[in-house]
Order: sequence, then C-alpha cells, then structure tokens
Amino acid sequence: MIKRHRALEMKEGDGVNVKRLMPIAGFRNYDPFVFWDDFTITPGNGFPDHPHRGFEAITYLYNGSIKHTDNLGNSSTVTSGGAQRFTAGKGIVHSEMPNEESPTRGIQCWINLPGYLKQVDPEYQQVDDEDFPVHEKYGVKIKVLVGDHSPLKIKSTIRYLDIELDGEGSHLEPVPEGMRGFIYVADGIATINQQPYRAGESAFFDGEKELLIGAEQKTRVMLAYGAPHGEPIIQHGPYVD
Repeated sequence: MIKRHRALEMKEGDGVNVKRLMPIAGFRNYDPFVFWDDFTITPGNGFPDHPHRGFEAITYLYNGSIKHTDNLGNSSTVTSGGAQRFTAGKGIVHSEMPNEESPTRGIQCWINLPGYLKQVDPEYQQVDDEDFPVHEKYGVKIKVLVGDHSPLKIKSTIRYLDIELDGEGSHLEPVPEGMRGFIYVADGIATINQQPYRAGESAFFDGEKELLIGAEQKTRVMLAYGAPHGEPIIQHGPYVD
C-alpha cells in the first residue's frame, strides 16, 4: 500500500521557512516517525533554546552550517553534508543557529522512542559528511545516514538514505518484512513504483516488498523506513510522551 502526502509550507522557530510533512492537520505521525521538516534558515533566523523529550532527532544538512549548543555542555558546528543526532530521552534543551551569510537548508526527522526508553539520559552525536558510507552506481548516488555501517546510531530500527539520481539510473530498494516508511522528494521529479512525485510530495508505504525509484532529471529523494513500535504516540509541541 502506498499513499501520497504533500508537505505544508509554514514558518517555524524564529522565522524559519519549512515544508512540513508531519505533524500537520489530518496527518500526525507514521510510527515510528513523528516529525519531518524540510527547512531553509536565512541569516539572522534559527531555533533559539527550546526543550524536547521522548524521541530522537536527526538534523541533516544539504548546505550551509548550523551551530548546536545544549544543556549537556555540547557545542559544535554541523556543516554541509553532515548530521547531528540527539536523543531527547527524559529531557534536553538545545539551540540550532546558522553560521552562514547565505541560506542553510536541511532535513529534520524525529523518531519516536519506545515506552521503555522514554526516560533514558539525553545524548548528542555529530557525524561529518565524509564519515557517512556512500554507494555509487550508474546514475545513482546513495548516502547512508542510518544503517549499513553508518556511524550515526539511534535506538530504534530504521534505515535512512539520501538518494541522488542524475536522470539516467534508478534504484531498487528491497523492504524487509514488517517495515514501513516513506520517500520524500526534496528536489526534482521522481517516479516511485512507476508513479510520478514532485518536490514536496511523499510516498508513504506499508507492506511493500520493494520500491523502484527513478527520475528523468536530476532529482534528490530521502528514503526512511523502520519497524513500528506499535505504541500510542502522544505528541504535544516539542514533547513525545
């Protein structure tokens, strides 16, 4: 089963433009995923100090840079192609502010923590661009953000890929039984199991054995899927209880 959803454009944080896939009215979450923003931060804006708990977040940058600080004492700068992961657990306060004179664009994804891990101590991890595994084949470049020996580790079972297609090649992704997730088109026009999807659209899948991703022009998609926890998701603002 595949369903189409479109991201909703809105403002978030301190003047940040986002395309939000979830949560939005009528579409709250997709276990184990609870949040997805395609964000563009212009100079002078960003995400000042704010709290979180009950989930893990991955912020991945297409371009630009972001300085992260938190109440654990971490202070680091994530640059183009790099990512940060924090486990909010029982609670964390952090900020994400751009360091650039030009816009910074990236994806932020939240993954729910299972009930027995909601009260774990918070953690932070940064992974630079060159440390992610990359697989290239004819017309396709696949960067593994989570899975396949990526150093970025989270507590839920997911696979998370950044896939770039040059308009010539395609990628066939086998999906393990019991996994569900989505493909988000960041740029260009992708065909997903022979159906066209434009930038800002996503194909949410459940029960699919494989996914065929192609394009007739330069296109970038994000593929994320995982094992659902099968537990109620109670999300209110920055908290997922």
